[in-house]
Order: sequence, then C-alpha cells, then structure tokens
Amino acid sequence: MKKILIIRFSSIGDIVLTTPVIRAIRKQLDAEVHFLTKEAFAPVLSANPYIHRLHLIKKDVGEVSARLRRERFDFIVDLHHNLRSAQVKAAVRRPSASFRKLNIEKWMLVNMGINRLPDVHIVDRYFDTVSALGVKNDLQGLDYFIPASDEVALSSLPQGFAEGYTGFVIGAKFMTKQLPAEKIASVIGRLEGPVIMLGGSEDKAKGETVTALLRPGQAQRVYNACGKYNLNQSASLVRQAQRIITHDTGLMHIAAAFKKDITSVWGNTVPAFGMYPYLPGRGSKIIEVKGLSCRPCSKLGHAQCPKGHFRCMMEINEAEIARS
Repeated sequence: MKKILIIRFSSIGDIVLTTPVIRAIRKQLDAEVHFLTKEAFAPVLSANPYIHRLHLIKKDVGEVSARLRRERFDFIVDLHHNLRSAQVKAAVRRPSASFRKLNIEKWMLVNMGINRLPDVHIVDRYFDTVSALGVKNDLQGLDYFIPASDEVALSSLPQGFAEGYTGFVIGAKFMTKQLPAEKIASVIGRLEGPVIMLGGSEDKAKGETVTALLRPGQAQRVYNACGKYNLNQSASLVRQAQRIITHDTGLMHIAAAFKKDITSVWGNTVPAFGMYPYLPGRGSKIIEVKGLSCRPCSKLGHAQCPKGHFRCMMEINEAEIARS
C-alpha cells in the first residue's frame, strides 16, 4: 500500500475542492492517505473516510516536520504550493508534485483585463498534479461528510421549516464578495416559502439587519441561523435545503458536494478563476454583472470597493436571483 501525503492548508472551500483527489488516490491506488492542513480547518475533513490520518498545524510546519519524516511517505501531493508547503517538502524529502497556481495569469486578468486562464475548473487542475501517479478524475464530484453528532434535526428548527426551505448564505470572507443587506432583503422578499440565512458569527448582525428590512409577513418566514451553528451543523442545514443561494464562499462548495440546486452570486471575483460550483454533468446558475472594466479587482476580495461604486454587486438584479 502506497502512503501519500496531501497538503492544503486553507481555506474551507479550497479544502473541499481537494476531496475528489483524496477519494481518487484512496480508491484508485489503494493508498494510505494522509492530509496536512491548519488546525482551524480540521472539521472540514475530520469525518472523511478516505483519509487515514490528519496532520494539523496551528501556524508553523515545524510543529509536525519530525512526525512527517517518520511516516516515510511514498509521495507528496502539494495542492497549496506556497512557501509553507515548500518547507514541508524540504523537511520530509520525498518525491512530490506541486499544483500549478497560475498566479501570473490571475495577475494579468486582475491588473490588465487579459484572460489567459484555461477554461478548466480548479478540481481538474488539481488532478493534473496527480496525473503522474495514474490517478484520474472519476467525475463523482466533491465530498463532504458530516459527523452524526453535528446533524441538525429539522424538528429543531422554527415551525414551518421542516417542510422545506431555501438556504441563503449571506456572508463571505470579504465585503466585496457580498450582496448588501438591502439587496439580500429584496431577494428574500421575492422568494416563496421559508428561508434560512446561513453564515458565521461575523454575519449575525447582517442577518438581523436583513430581517429588519423585511415586511412583518416576510420576516416571519426567515430564520437567521448565522452564528448559531458550527461549520458541520451549517453544512447539515445546507444538505437539507431545497435550494441554496450563495456568494463565492466555502458553503457554496459544500452545497456542491451535496449536489444541491445552487444559485451563486459573484461580485469582485469571477468564475473564470475556475472556482465556481463543481457539479460534473449538472452545472449551476451563476449571477454576475458582466462587462465591468474594473472586474475582477482582486483574486480574493477587499474590505470595501476600491472604486467606491460597488457596481459589481449594486447592479445585480434581485429578481433574476429569485427566479433562477
């Protein structure tokens, strides 16, 4: 049995996007799969049955270097390809392959408006990294496994939600990836049936603002779940939703792992970066304002619009999201 170490330190969505490679290595090579990531992201992979062992760091790879050397891996699959992962490879000294990040091509798109990126999803590019091992994409999509203790019972939700609801992921790591509260409220006002707003504790106040903007009859069918559940519990709510509306964020990829009906809304980032919902053979609905010369303004995001107008989100059509 081969012993293979996969490296991806962050973040939620990026790690979820590695799961087809994890599964394929385990099943196609009958390999013992180890995975190195940050301690904060352990819940993303803690229940994954294709992983033999998780290796976790808080900050510095020196925390695990000696242990990794003792494992005597046959191969290292570096899906992060940064200075920290280079330090791991130098310390462990085993054969390896590294993900090609295309940073120059991303820079050209952001700074010059020239798109030289391949029209290929990042999952397929991850598989290019392991092609020398003979590992191929099985086209079964992403994986996400929820520990039984984190499954949320529908009976625990407010009255009326057990019959079905739309999940609306209202947050994202950066402000420029998020619809303003007023536009979220406008979308929710056009939806039929219950809506659960999903996000972390940092999104709780925004959820309260959205609720306050709704008419009383609309507010009664909206549940602000932001900050009330941990990541895996939020994933459980995503899994049980009838539909997911989301920004470009980690829960979007978790929704794709559950093969949900997804409408993704894009602000300063663009699907051309190759990180849209990965649903082989199905696809999803993508809402974006095309033709803006300032978009994308970053491959990640900003705390506020660099131009001050925030047209990439302000010109999004709420009715199009609701009916998509």
